[in-house]
Amino acid sequence: MSLMHDINPITVAIYLAIIYPVIKGFLLKFSSNDLKIDIEELNKTISFIAALFLGIYYGKKLFFQHDSGIYKIIYESIPVNIIQYIEDRSFIIYLVLMPLIMILIYNIIIVILQIINNLTLYPILDHTETYLRKKGNGFRSIIGALFQLPKSIGYVLFITLLLNIVSIFYTNQAFNRYLESSKTYNYLCKKIVIPVTNSRLARKLPDIINNSFKIVVKEGNSTKSSSDRVIKGKTIVYYNGVTLSEGVKSNKQIDNFARDLVEKQSTEKEKAKILYNWIGSNIAYDHDKAYKVLNNEFDVKSGAIATFQDRKGICFDYACLYVAMCRANGIKVRLITGQGFNGVSWVSHAWNQVYIPNEDKWINVDTTFYKGGNYFNSKRFDLDHKDSNIAGEW
Repeated sequence: MSLMHDINPITVAIYLAIIYPVIKGFLLKFSSNDLKIDIEELNKTISFIAALFLGIYYGKKLFFQHDSGIYKIIYESIPVNIIQYIEDRSFIIYLVLMPLIMILIYNIIIVILQIINNLTLYPILDHTETYLRKKGNGFRSIIGALFQLPKSIGYVLFITLLLNIVSIFYTNQAFNRYLESSKTYNYLCKKIVIPVTNSRLARKLPDIINNSFKIVVKEGNSTKSSSDRVIKGKTIVYYNGVTLSEGVKSNKQIDNFARDLVEKQSTEKEKAKILYNWIGSNIAYDHDKAYKVLNNEFDVKSGAIATFQDRKGICFDYACLYVAMCRANGIKVRLITGQGFNGVSWVSHAWNQVYIPNEDKWINVDTTFYKGGNYFNSKRFDLDHKDSNIAGEW
């Protein structure tokens, strides 16, 4: 493999964002004559970083979560037709509304820092100028480089956040592979972007590995991945090594448990929510199994029965168990395959839909993402789920 194929442009862009301001500061040196300008540039960088993350955080609180406090009051004060328009075009939130919030926060922080500087730093600039005159070029070069570090951090965070937002709407496969394979980008997303821009719950979102959910079509003596789009004349479809009927197969233990769990509930929606809560809070994501499936090791237990017994599984297992428990209660349910956004990139994924008779509609349910927030008939569902296909309906 050539060197060019080994280089990840995402990683390169992030490191260039770190290095460029530092080298520039080193070469231009730290000048006492431009100290006030440098301090103002530093203030802009700090304000930019803060506005970037606070804007995303409060924007999501207002437009996606808005379930309590001031966020609920503000959201409910917006006309319904405007709300509907925005919810049908979620890109407006990211490309228009959140930037407006960021600009507001940025200007507020700039004013606060300017007041602080006028009271503290600026009065002592004359003494600093006298001190720097006595220092050589080497010292001033080092100080110049260090003074640019906040700008480097700002650039890195901006690029990472921009890539993260772009990846939600732009789903080119090559671009997605670069995001997946960049360890630097993955680290920044998981340690900074996801926790800060989403919520504390987002830290618990399963680290779903791409291709750990595999659909394979067997044709005669050959086996082909469904990603090849060769599905004509198929005989058997395997989901992580088992057929769909094997995956959703139940037993008396599961059926009795599922019925007892919802016996006090009267509507299908209430029952479906109880089952969602139980699976989401009691089944752990099995990373060991995910890596085995990723490496085509299908000598693992899959489906509802194994997941209920072991209390762990991957997305297909979560979805199968939900199907089994819904069927035990006579709730119409689907198993959906598609892609989910795990906070870093789009990955192969499986979830469910349940039919609510009194509303005459199917609603989305993702028990795998339970620990990352509300994924039971949530308005945020379409932001991180796409390419849905009905694998089965019962």
